[in-house]
Amino acid sequence: MADKNIENEIKKRRTFAIISHPDAGKTTLTEKFLLFGGAINTAGSVKGKANSKYAVSDWMDIEKERGISVTSSVLQFNYEGYCINILDTPGHQDFSEDTYRTLMAADSAVMVIDASKGVEAQTIKLFKVCVMRHIPIFTFINKMDRDARDTFELLDEIENVLGIRTCPMNWPIGSGKEFKGVYDRETKMVDTFEAISTGGAKKAAETQYHIEDQELKDLIGPYLYDQFKEEIELVDGATDEVDLEKVQKGELSPVFFGSALNTFGIDMFLNYFLKMTTPPLGRMSDQGVIDPVTEPFSAFVFKIQANMNKAHRDRIAFMRICSGKFEAGMEVYHAASKRKLKLSQPQQLMAQDRKIVEEAYAGDVIGVFDPGLFSIGDTLTVPGKKFQYEGIPTFAPEHFCRVVQMNTMKRKQFVQGVTQIAQEGAIQIFQEFTAGLSEIIVGVVGVLQFDVLKYRLENEYGCEIRLEPIPYNYIRWVKDPSTDLTKLKRVSDVKKVKDMKGNPLLLFANEWVINQVLEHNEGLELLEFRKN
Repeated sequence: MADKNIENEIKKRRTFAIISHPDAGKTTLTEKFLLFGGAINTAGSVKGKANSKYAVSDWMDIEKERGISVTSSVLQFNYEGYCINILDTPGHQDFSEDTYRTLMAADSAVMVIDASKGVEAQTIKLFKVCVMRHIPIFTFINKMDRDARDTFELLDEIENVLGIRTCPMNWPIGSGKEFKGVYDRETKMVDTFEAISTGGAKKAAETQYHIEDQELKDLIGPYLYDQFKEEIELVDGATDEVDLEKVQKGELSPVFFGSALNTFGIDMFLNYFLKMTTPPLGRMSDQGVIDPVTEPFSAFVFKIQANMNKAHRDRIAFMRICSGKFEAGMEVYHAASKRKLKLSQPQQLMAQDRKIVEEAYAGDVIGVFDPGLFSIGDTLTVPGKKFQYEGIPTFAPEHFCRVVQMNTMKRKQFVQGVTQIAQEGAIQIFQEFTAGLSEIIVGVVGVLQFDVLKYRLENEYGCEIRLEPIPYNYIRWVKDPSTDLTKLKRVSDVKKVKDMKGNPLLLFANEWVINQVLEHNEGLELLEFRKN
C-alpha cells in the first residue's frame, strides 16, 4: 500500500527533455519556463559572448565561449501546483549521444522548431531517439514574430519527414511583422501579440478576444482576419483531432506556435502540456515493470559530469529517481558493485547553482558525489531489492584519433583525465588489444568532442595533448567477448582494440572491409552498439 504523501508528490511530477536543432531557440524557451516558475528573475543572454550573463542552463567554459550547449543540464521549478523537471539537451549534433542518455531519463519531449527553417537535420536525429523510446512529443514552433514559412507547410513537413501526425492546439494569425497573435482552438479565444524590445524578464503584452469580437477584426484588419478564418476552417477539417492515447504513445504531436524571445504563447503551451502529460510511469527492469508509486526508492544513473565546480574538483553522477522516495542519508544498494552505500551530498541543480536535497521523489533528478564508483546505466535500489533497469546503449563512434601526450611527466593526470572524461560518456577510449595504456585511441560521435577533450584536459587536468587522426571510420563490438582476435582471418586492414571494460572491438576503414571480415569468419557477430 503506497504512502498517500508519496503518491501525491509523485502525481505532481512532470519530467521532460527539450530537443532542437542548434539556434531554434531551445535555451531561450527553457529560460522562459523558469521565469514562469519563478526559478529565475531575468533571462540571460545566450548569444553575447562578451556579456557576463550567460544562459542559466549553459555552465561549462567552452559553452560560454562558443555560445552552444555541449552538456545536458537539469533544472527544476514549480508551476501551478506541479513540480517540473526540465532536462535541457545539447542542440549540437556532435553531442547526440549525451542527448540520447538524457532522453532515457525523460517521460516526454518538447521539440522546438524554428518557424523559418522547419525540420532540420539534427531535429530528425533527436526525434528518432524519442520514437525509439515511444515517449510523447510536443512541438513548439518558435520565432513566429520573424519571417516564417507557411504554417500548413510546416505541419506537412513534420508529418512527412518525421513520420508523426500533428494536431495544432493553437493557430497563428500572420507571421513576421504581420504576426498578430495565436488562436486557442479549444477556448476559441485569441491572444494578441505586441513585440517587446528585449528578451529579458518582460513578456509581450497580451490581450484576449473572442474570435468573433469586432475589436479583434478591427485590430488585425479585414485581409488578415479573412485569411485567418479560412485557415481555421481548413485546420478544423483537415487536421487530426486531439487523441490523448495517441499523444501518450508518441504517435500524435500536439503543436503550439509562439515566440520564446517575447515570452509569447508559453503559458498557453505549459498549461496544455501539464494537462496532457502523465506523472512518472513504471519502468522496465530485469524483473518486469517497476511501479513508481508502490515500490520503494530506485534510480538509474544517466549522466556523469566531472569538474562542474572547479573549486572542488568533484564528479557528479546524475540519477533519475524511478520509484518511491529518496531521503538524504539513506542507505542504497548499488547493483553493479554489489555494495551498500550512502549517497553523499545529494543535490538538486539549477545549472551551476546547487542546493542540498533532503528528499526527492520518482520523476526527480538528483546529483550525488561520485567517488569513481558509478557508470552510466547503473541501477540503485533499497537494500534487499536486487533488480536492474534496462541498460543505456553506447553508440559506435564515427571519428577516431590517437592521443599523444606532450609532457610524459604528467602521465598520472593524463590517464586520470582521459579516464574520467570517458566515464562521463563524452568520449570512448580504446587501447591496443595486446598493449596496456601505452597507446590510447579516442573515439567520438562528433568531431567537436575532440575540441572539448583537448580543452578540458588542458584546463582541468593541466595536460597538453596532440590528436592524430587515424584512417578508420567504423568500429564494431565483437558480440562474444571470448573470441580470440588473433585467429580471425582477413584482418590485415583491421585494427584490434579493447574498451575500458576489456571488451574486444575491431576498427574498419569502410563497410566493404566489415563485410569481408564477416564473410571469412563464420559465426563472428559484430554489434553497432552495446548496452551498458
